[in-house]
Amino acid sequence: MQGDRDQRSKTFRARLLAGAALFVCVPFAGEVLAQAAPASDGLSKGAVYVDAASAGRTGDVITAQGDGDDRVYLRTDGNVLRGDDLAYDLSTGAASIGGQVEAISADGTVVYASHLETDRDLKAAVAVDFATRLENGASLMAATAVRRSERVNELSYAIFTPCPICDADGPKTPSISIQAEKVVQDEALRAVIYRNAIFRVGGVPVFYTPFFAHPDPTVERASGLLVPIINYDEGRGVSVELPYLHVVSPSEDWLISPQINTEVAPLLNLQWRRRFAEGSIVARGGYTYERNFGDFDLDGDGDYESNVRFGDKEHRSYLLSHGEFDPQGPWRFGFTAERTSDKTLFDRYDIRDPYQDNGLYYGDRRRLISQIYAERQTDRSYVSVAAFSIQSLRLDPAFEDNDFRDAAGFKVFENDDTLPLVAPLVDARWEPAGPIFGGRLRVKGSAVSLYRDSFVGAPVLNPDIVPTDTTGLSGVDSRRLTAQAEWRRVFITGPGLRIEPFIDTRVDLYSLSDLPPMMGVESDESLSRTRASAGVDLSYPLIRRTQRADIILEPVVQVSISNKADIDPRIPNEDSQVIELDESSLFRMDRFSGYDLVEGGARLTAGGRATIRWSEGRSASLFVGRSYRADDEDAFRTTIPDSTTGQLYDPTGLASSASDWVVQGSFSPSDRIRSWGHATFDGSGDIHRGEAAIDGRWGRRNLATVSYIIDRSNPLAGDLNRNYEFVQLTAQQFVYGNWGVAVAGIADLEGNIITRQEVGLLFDDDCFRVEFGYRRNNTRVRASGTSEGIYVRLNLATFGGSGYGQGEMR
Repeated sequence: MQGDRDQRSKTFRARLLAGAALFVCVPFAGEVLAQAAPASDGLSKGAVYVDAASAGRTGDVITAQGDGDDRVYLRTDGNVLRGDDLAYDLSTGAASIGGQVEAISADGTVVYASHLETDRDLKAAVAVDFATRLENGASLMAATAVRRSERVNELSYAIFTPCPICDADGPKTPSISIQAEKVVQDEALRAVIYRNAIFRVGGVPVFYTPFFAHPDPTVERASGLLVPIINYDEGRGVSVELPYLHVVSPSEDWLISPQINTEVAPLLNLQWRRRFAEGSIVARGGYTYERNFGDFDLDGDGDYESNVRFGDKEHRSYLLSHGEFDPQGPWRFGFTAERTSDKTLFDRYDIRDPYQDNGLYYGDRRRLISQIYAERQTDRSYVSVAAFSIQSLRLDPAFEDNDFRDAAGFKVFENDDTLPLVAPLVDARWEPAGPIFGGRLRVKGSAVSLYRDSFVGAPVLNPDIVPTDTTGLSGVDSRRLTAQAEWRRVFITGPGLRIEPFIDTRVDLYSLSDLPPMMGVESDESLSRTRASAGVDLSYPLIRRTQRADIILEPVVQVSISNKADIDPRIPNEDSQVIELDESSLFRMDRFSGYDLVEGGARLTAGGRATIRWSEGRSASLFVGRSYRADDEDAFRTTIPDSTTGQLYDPTGLASSASDWVVQGSFSPSDRIRSWGHATFDGSGDIHRGEAAIDGRWGRRNLATVSYIIDRSNPLAGDLNRNYEFVQLTAQQFVYGNWGVAVAGIADLEGNIITRQEVGLLFDDDCFRVEFGYRRNNTRVRASGTSEGIYVRLNLATFGGSGYGQGEMR
């Protein structure tokens, strides 16, 4: 029996690929699609149009014959039939057509066959050498096909493939296919059901099952197993994740994805998604009951084994959820809830994408944020109100010199009590409908309350008020209220000089609690400060067109004067610790990211951009700028991290009267190569910070991205400085046909080590992509230590990939 089945399998498979596939590949297929009749084609209901080399009529039966390439063409009620010979019954609408048959229904579905018998509406039919191409590009072929009803098709000796079956030379063997003795496509069940199915990869049989089913390719989402995810890791052993999608309704589904591991207990992952009329909620979670494992010195000899299991079994879990709602009207609101019971859980179990940008405010790398927020936006106003707390999964930098470990060898994490509870945070803007004194007026407001349980010194607190002994001190609580108004007006002279005068005023009110007992500072303080500024922006863009390129010069100058900044040392610096000087921020009156630091005094800022454009998508651009202030501002300096002498440095690049130089540019010599760079330099020409990247593509699918980042702002000598320098590479190169290699890695040039790396072999034919490779994570800040393993990534057209590509909800 098995021998007979194999022989029949070979026979019908050869016939299908040589016969039915030929119909799909022939040149006239696209032409016929273009001729599909519209819903209203000028024919009355039941009328028939026939075009043929010869035709006749006997009673109600029309017969027609074609002549070579000039085939019979019949159209009725939006349906089209083409073939070599035709018999059509006017009374019943039944048709019998042979030769190179094409049938196009009113909904655009196209069927190919060598012989076809069908009813008036193409709802019931019998076909020989059947072939059709589905909306998503998949093909379905069979030796015989019977359309039992509008919703059920039965096929005998059939092949289904999501891959192309044609190329420039005609039919070809698909990369992935399923062949079966019988296939039923049941649109009511939204499924394709197979009997005695054989899976083939490149024509080679790799798996047999007596029964198999998958969602109908026209279905966006349906319940069923997704592609499994297979990995190997030193800590978990062989790891297989088996995601199952359960679709509750078009607007709700569950994803149940247990991760089975050979060395540790399983981890159950769950995801629930629900879309409402005016919003949606997504909730992810996971649970396991297991001991800790990872990089640990169990015997105390100073050597850290990479797959040690230690401690007692505990309940370990995580929650990552977010929701957003946008009802009619100006208001919208939402939330995020992100927490984990175990700060190494994401690393040890390789949880995908745990750090996502959801909600109004984002938690940065290795920090989770839980928040609630509401926004109101109109054409001229905006207001947001939010409250959030943060959980840190970062290792404590105070232990960096000892590889982030305490005396017992355990990794030490950043203390969550040193992170603030923010409740509330309010931001508002408003503009009047018309001009004020011929210009634009913008009024802004901000308010925030922050509460800490544990004391934090510099850079949050000014070094002048940080005590030597911080034992027993509670965290400083602060409340701020800011009001600001800005007026601007634009004048453009005849030669093209743009003149933009402006006035900017700002008032800050602070209330502080639990300040440390230094400099005679009271525990609770209330204080205020003001800044008033006036100035003008001048720009004069110039352009010159040549036969080869356009040259554009854009010089910009800003002159402003403000009262001297009153930077009280009692004010914590919560929101202005980091500043990225670039082309846009260099010319702002408030160049800090927040409100806690403020600039004053007379200021001159100058810069210019030069751009050359050869053609569409080909250009080069360079910007250089710098700012000058009348006086230095030592209040912008703060204690160098890990400094034992209290040495100060300037992380902002704005403490001196002359700011850092800002240099940034881009270069795109073709539509396949793009690059950009940005850097800041101090007055002596030494780089402060910088980053650059280049993307390149060659051939049809070869690509590479190289990025570089450097920070030289920390002047502390020796191993305690926190400067860094990294190069990151991702690339894929096809070597032979659809076979290629993929690499990814991050090199720490400061530490002279490759912190992360992946090397893999890939196969990709635009329908089926699989990667097999080796990966290693060697970064010191990885909470569970160094990790090595093997990964498998699989993506199949129609069937999905090694991820959660389960479609969009409605």
